[in-house]
Amino acid sequence: MPTTSVRARKWIATGKAKPIWNDLNIFCVQVLVEPSGTEAQDIVLGIDSGKLWSGIGCVSSKAVLFTAHLILPFKRVIARKQAQKILRRARRGRRINRKIPFADRAHRQKRFDHRTGSKLPPSIRANRQLELRIVQELTKLFPVTSIVYEYTKARGDKGFSPVMVGQKWMLEQLSQIAPTHKLEGWKTSNLRKHLGLEKNKDNKSVQDVSSHANDGISLAASRFIEYKPFHTANSHGHHWVGLIQLTDAAFKVISRPQLYRRQLHFENPSKRGSRKRKGGTVTPFGFRSGDLVQATKGKLTVKGYVGGYSEANKVISVYDHNWKRYGEFSVSKTHLLRRSNGLCIATP
Repeated sequence: MPTTSVRARKWIATGKAKPIWNDLNIFCVQVLVEPSGTEAQDIVLGIDSGKLWSGIGCVSSKAVLFTAHLILPFKRVIARKQAQKILRRARRGRRINRKIPFADRAHRQKRFDHRTGSKLPPSIRANRQLELRIVQELTKLFPVTSIVYEYTKARGDKGFSPVMVGQKWMLEQLSQIAPTHKLEGWKTSNLRKHLGLEKNKDNKSVQDVSSHANDGISLAASRFIEYKPFHTANSHGHHWVGLIQLTDAAFKVISRPQLYRRQLHFENPSKRGSRKRKGGTVTPFGFRSGDLVQATKGKLTVKGYVGGYSEANKVISVYDHNWKRYGEFSVSKTHLLRRSNGLCIATP
């Protein structure tokens, strides 16, 4: 269970625990001796899943333990798959000789029947996998007893809604981690209002607790608070039963690094057989794309993520968690803080 900072410092000083930074950039301690007790409170994880952004809240009946705002890679994956499709068409056009009969052309035979089964589109799979990665990291940190997932029902004929398509796959994955429960959106809204939590409906892209993380807290709180009917001699109706304590908690903004995979050549083949390097995650200076570094240029010192380099000028491009470039920094003034773990995390 989470403990106080004073007690954690005493454990470290006496050798009973060692300090650790996990992949979510949260400071924690690992106990090295037999614990004094094994009893744990119920801890619930709430996931407000979306198309472009998602919110996560981890709570117990006595405190809010963690909140997060996830920036999902939906649009970026779609753009890259469209570019991949265009380049593949161009390659096939250069390879196939259309002057010969159709039956004699060098068409690639299908490797498998991709029209069967229930495969997820890459963009939706990337969204759900990022959420799943955060859940897996939180279960390493907290003894999560149950998970509450917001279940979406689109109105009308929207069977291909991006949020709805990935729900079934996501629920199957979450059920393998902990007992998983579904909660409809209108119930989440009612519980959020009962708890007095704010909701920013004007601009959902704002990286704040009120955008989506408060919905995650409300989803998790549904395992401690219920709206139940009551009957007395003089009246009847419904009322809220249960209570949780809303406290301040760590808030993280999490996204994926925008890595550019290695490509053999540009859109058009190079002349004279010489191909310029494009993409890749390795640099000739010992850094990798996605590494967390601290870089200095003049009076400016930033912490960011490696996104590119120039071998001729010996500089590294450093980006923030939104993948907006801070600038180019000299390799000699760039220091590695943490190797890439596939996550970009900021604490507003």
